[in-house]
Amino acid sequence: MKKKLSISIEDVTINDIDLQLEEGLFRNRSHLIEYAVNRFLRGFQNE
Repeated sequence: MKKKLSISIEDVTINDIDLQLEEGLFRNRSHLIEYAVNRFLRGFQNE
């Protein structure tokens, strides 16, 4: 089950996210951010 989460992100980071969305690899901001967080967390598992 997915839950809503409210976060604050710098404008420049949001602009970078939106540029990635234009490439078409992600459905929306939430999809991109969830993917990035999961990749980040998996990095800790390899330490």
